[in-house]
Amino acid sequence: MRALILSALVAVSAAVPPHLGAQQEQRVVRGLSFVGNHAIDDYTLSTAIATTNSSDFASKWWLRWIGLGEKRYFDELGFRRDVVRLLLLYRQSGYLNAGVDTLVRRTAKDVWVTFRITEGEPVRVTKIELLGLDSTAFDLRKLHRALPLQVGDPFDRFLFQASADTVARWLRNRGYPWGEVLRNFDADAATLTAQVSLEAVPGPPARIGEIVVRGVAHVDTTTVLRVLAVHPRDPYHEDRLYQSQRDLYSLGTFRAASVSLLDSTPPPSPPGGPGGGGSAAVGDPREGAGGAGDTPVRVLVRVAEGPLHGVRVGAGYGSVDCFRVQAGWAAYDFLGGGRTLDVTGRVSKLGVGYPFDAGFKDNVCKYLQSDQTSDTLNYSVGATLTQPAFINARHSASVGLFAERRSEYQAYIRQAVGANLAVTFNARRNVPITLGYSFSVGRTSADAAVYCSLFRVCNAADQNFLANARRFAAVTGSAVRDRVNNVLDPTDGSLVSLSLMHTSRHVGSDPFYEFNRGELEIAQYYPLGRRGVFAWRLRGGTILPQRITLSGQGARFVPPEQRFYAGGPNSVRGYGRNDLGPHVYVTSDTLHFDSTTAARGDTIYTDLRTAPTGGNSVVVLNAELRFATPIFPQRMRVGLFVDIGQVWERGQELVARSLRVTPGVGLRFATPLGPVRLDAAYNGYAAGAGPLLFQDNVTGQLTQIRSSYRTPRPSSFWGRLVLQFAVGQAF
Repeated sequence: MRALILSALVAVSAAVPPHLGAQQEQRVVRGLSFVGNHAIDDYTLSTAIATTNSSDFASKWWLRWIGLGEKRYFDELGFRRDVVRLLLLYRQSGYLNAGVDTLVRRTAKDVWVTFRITEGEPVRVTKIELLGLDSTAFDLRKLHRALPLQVGDPFDRFLFQASADTVARWLRNRGYPWGEVLRNFDADAATLTAQVSLEAVPGPPARIGEIVVRGVAHVDTTTVLRVLAVHPRDPYHEDRLYQSQRDLYSLGTFRAASVSLLDSTPPPSPPGGPGGGGSAAVGDPREGAGGAGDTPVRVLVRVAEGPLHGVRVGAGYGSVDCFRVQAGWAAYDFLGGGRTLDVTGRVSKLGVGYPFDAGFKDNVCKYLQSDQTSDTLNYSVGATLTQPAFINARHSASVGLFAERRSEYQAYIRQAVGANLAVTFNARRNVPITLGYSFSVGRTSADAAVYCSLFRVCNAADQNFLANARRFAAVTGSAVRDRVNNVLDPTDGSLVSLSLMHTSRHVGSDPFYEFNRGELEIAQYYPLGRRGVFAWRLRGGTILPQRITLSGQGARFVPPEQRFYAGGPNSVRGYGRNDLGPHVYVTSDTLHFDSTTAARGDTIYTDLRTAPTGGNSVVVLNAELRFATPIFPQRMRVGLFVDIGQVWERGQELVARSLRVTPGVGLRFATPLGPVRLDAAYNGYAAGAGPLLFQDNVTGQLTQIRSSYRTPRPSSFWGRLVLQFAVGQAF
């Protein structure tokens, strides 16, 4: 808004002949700075003027020798106009006594420009009046708080206009589509005070009448009407028109959609009728809007249908997946009613998993050398049918079938086929709530050492019993409050999610599975300047298992795929993936050890491997400061972070003493797919203690030889750094 107003105001300076500037010798702008400004930041000031600084490679003295970067040249005439531009900007922002001086240092080829600004005291708002609104019908206190301009603020004309727009939007969302707001102010330059008033001219109240749909060819008109958030005889609300437009786009059937008011002006009304008396106070919208005396308005829904089928293909690389490919096929308006049938497939561990093992573990996928969990391809295939406007336009439902084989790094392998049902209430509102039911038949296998150390099941027969195929059924519930401004790279807003799960024989699960699981995540983002962000996240979860009989003794069993794990690029970054929390050590060599540590009693086994056991409780806290770098500030940022967390088996240790704190620093490079991230975190802790098991390579029998064992921590600083590479922010 400021840029548009400034463009119009500065047009008066165009009377100076343009040929004068062309006669000046061209000099490169090597520096542009502002001094003395506090009310308006450097970025806003720089966008309001014509003089622009050269790129970093052409302006920074330590980079200029490279000879790269865009050079911007100094225009003497435009520079003179810039002083007027800045003065107009300050006056529009409430600083009538602001002054602008300049300091220009010239050489034969270069120029450095400094604007010295004296802001002075601003004109401050001492009173804001809202006229034409009935205080008994509208919460005027809430409306006052919603205004961008507040009492005590500098009298900013831009915020004054925005406040009028806010009142008009309130009217249009409370049944008055033709509402207008008259602005008035009285500013005293001597006392530096201003009194402003906003007078609402509501016009007649309205309700939704006829809904006209245009542009449909294959899609049934009733499908469009059922998805809309507006219906005949409803009170008029402008936000519901916008919501209807978003709902139409979300179907995937239309490549264009718009929902707007067809009647741009109110119909004439007799004197004293609903439209008479423009300065009369607005009555209670709950009594007027939608009533018998309200004016019916027509709504125009205009759509353009897109292809009824879509195909998508993708490929990628990940440290725990190696190479992966995925594909999908979608049918929109499947069997009518706006339904969507989505068929997807995904294969990962290409190059390291059977039958497509190309030996990549020795080169591009070395991270998987330490993963003893699986040497076979992972896959998933599924088909999901989604029904929008289930029961009414606010809810949706879905049913899906799936088959999968997935492995979690060093933790478990899950093979299953199943189905799931879900109903989402208030699907496109602030807090959608999803209730679901899933049923699957499958098997989960983990490292034999995990079963032995966690559940004392050490013989092969009992471990095979744990790996048998079983029914798993669960009732789930989740709620999400998502108010972030960007899904890929949020810089403002918050995110709160809660998920609950119950599984037992009462919902169709095998009696072997009896537990309740809950997880809560809260994230908040605070913008700092134009490109800085401070963000934090808290994640916590717990599992309440029931006691069952396992291998002849009581145990609280939670399958490996439902346990909590932590560590990795999106968790506590000072630890590798799933490396934080309880784990077990396994060796088949009890004789060989490193002689340099023998004197201290620290035995290093030549074939030692670890396996995470996970836990039934987890807490992770992340805090990160992100800011732009001097070089390529629009494309590259630095992140300073501290991660705190732990995974534990409830009742076994004091959590506060076992929390791990790992600080670090990283770089983020902006891409269309989200920021590419490289983090280095410092982990000064010794490896966690865990039982040490001996595995007989002939029989496979496991025997515990030490109840508590840990590997020594690296002796050098560089050995304690953990590097993490990922696409997308950590949270």
